[in-house]
Amino acid sequence: MRVIGYAYPWDILDAPGFVDRARELEVDEVAVAVSYHSTRSATPWSPEGTSVVARHAALYRPVREEAWRDAKLRPAAPDWVSVPDSAGDAVRVLNAAGIPAAAWIVLTHNSQLGTEFPEFAVRNCFGESYPWALCPSRPEVQAYAATLTAECLAGLDFASVLLEACGPLGAVHQHQHEKTDGVWSPAVARLLSVCCCTACADGWAESGAIAEDVRNALRTEVRRLVDSADLSATADKLPAKLTAAILETRQRGTDQLRRGVLAAIKPGTRVVLHGALEPWVTGALPGLTPAAADDVDAVVLQNWAPGQGSVDAVAAARKKLPSTVDVGSYITAVAASPVPDIEAYATDLAKAGASELHLYHLGLAGPGRWPDMHAATSAAHAFRKKDS
Repeated sequence: MRVIGYAYPWDILDAPGFVDRARELEVDEVAVAVSYHSTRSATPWSPEGTSVVARHAALYRPVREEAWRDAKLRPAAPDWVSVPDSAGDAVRVLNAAGIPAAAWIVLTHNSQLGTEFPEFAVRNCFGESYPWALCPSRPEVQAYAATLTAECLAGLDFASVLLEACGPLGAVHQHQHEKTDGVWSPAVARLLSVCCCTACADGWAESGAIAEDVRNALRTEVRRLVDSADLSATADKLPAKLTAAILETRQRGTDQLRRGVLAAIKPGTRVVLHGALEPWVTGALPGLTPAAADDVDAVVLQNWAPGQGSVDAVAAARKKLPSTVDVGSYITAVAASPVPDIEAYATDLAKAGASELHLYHLGLAGPGRWPDMHAATSAAHAFRKKDS
């Protein structure tokens, strides 16, 4: 069971002892955030302060004019870091220490661009824009994602590339101080996550659906489900043909975006895709399309919630995905409610078929969380020795 630990550039450059801590955990790779969304990140290992406030999504490499001159969408540079190529410098530190680096690239999650260019953001059936979510069906978004990937990787030595938000985001992700938790049933959240922008409407038309009819059907069904007062509802009453057309359009756009991204990656580089087996899932780990597994070397599942449900999801993925595709489990050691026995949990995930442990987070987990980091990596190493 390989271990990939996640980190921000400032964790590596500004917090003394990062390389020693990574070696202590015996991680196989460190995933460095090269392109990332807005965040307020705690810095428990820093002697100079307690957090970094990344006010907007940013590319942590130089934003080169020659690469973005003709682009409608272009990333912003971060003014909260002290060097122009913080991700590149972090990768070079790791390479010099003999620690393989992975490029952690966030693609369609960008509140700054979605706010500045609402025409390229996901738009629900009520006409409301989701500024945190760029729509994968838009050619401009596809071009942005491909160029972003190329610029993230340019001139650096990476062992692998990790793709986050390589697909649609929806109604329930993060936007400022979120006040939507517990409001919508799963069925309503799924319908509100259907993008109804003009590019997606053109996709429906290829299946013979009329755009305004689709939007009306979605609005009507959302209102029916909300009025039912059933917060546990998982099913809707949309016609099967319409549901198929909506999903086909979403998956077509996601495939086009992913293939453009992959074309920007040097052949032979290991590609890891954050995703979910359920095709309607939106967010940082969006639903896999039927073609996705054939394009990548590994699929990473969201297993932050410990328990049998996550273990079963890994087992299902191992059964469904090709044997050539590794299954990774993404777990966290910095949840508000810690995993009661993270060592046993990591072992259970490995037994279910996970061959990679994606561990969040080498910078956020301070001294108080370090025993859990050790326990998780120890379980992975023990399983690997036993398996070999």
